[in-house]
Amino acid sequence: MLSFTQVDVFTDELLSGNPVAVVHGADELTTEQMAAFARWTNLSETTFLLSPTDPAADYRLRIFTTARELPFAGHPTIGSARAWLAAGATPKTQGRLVQECGAGLVSLRRNGNRLAFAAPPLLRGGPVEPETVDAVAAALGVAPGEIVDAQWADNGPGWVAVLLADADAVLNLTPDPTAFGRYTDVGVVGPYPPGGDVAFEVRAFVVDDGFFEDPVTGSLNAAIAQWLIPAGRAPSAYTASQGTKLRRRGRVHVERAGDDIWIGGDTVVGITGTVAL
Repeated sequence: MLSFTQVDVFTDELLSGNPVAVVHGADELTTEQMAAFARWTNLSETTFLLSPTDPAADYRLRIFTTARELPFAGHPTIGSARAWLAAGATPKTQGRLVQECGAGLVSLRRNGNRLAFAAPPLLRGGPVEPETVDAVAAALGVAPGEIVDAQWADNGPGWVAVLLADADAVLNLTPDPTAFGRYTDVGVVGPYPPGGDVAFEVRAFVVDDGFFEDPVTGSLNAAIAQWLIPAGRAPSAYTASQGTKLRRRGRVHVERAGDDIWIGGDTVVGITGTVAL
């Protein structure tokens, strides 16, 4: 029997964010067992906490969707850190955690129930080719001219990030699941009017083993921030909303500090127990 935690991420109210399932002490599990359990939970991601192999890390993490293993993902990173801490573990450095994962070492900082990770370097960035913009526009159900800008935003999941004119345009999207083709991870962002508590609305569409909209997506928000802040399209600190169309209330807190962009969110432990793996 292994300890199990389910954490709601990017929310301070249970049932309003994005849940992640976390299995503790999973060193003896095989990749096949992990993949099978992730399919069974049927959540966007399931993670497995293991002993680190890098002496600088507090723990090692493996991250699975229902169809594949990811080198990095944002809400599983924050949720797994909360689960690790809630189980009574102590980081090597007070107020700071280091996660070892497929993308390398990821730093996290803690402020109460809010955890934040330093966005890892992009594996691929830069402008999206015009033919790709046209294909993504067709999948989203908009004209190519409605896309203000687009960037590759690959930090593990291979996001194509699309900027629309405003948040209403993002919320009004009606994507065609059959039209995404090889573009399996598409993120969309649009600004709210200045002066509000939330600066952007974000949506994430994933064609994995099927099609779904992710409620709140840390990796996508990290890559969007790495694009919009240096481009002068976003302030150095802001809050993004995600999950609105899914009746969630996700809030992603973004801050640039020096050379790092931090992606933070509140967390709520929803389920604790054991699992017979």
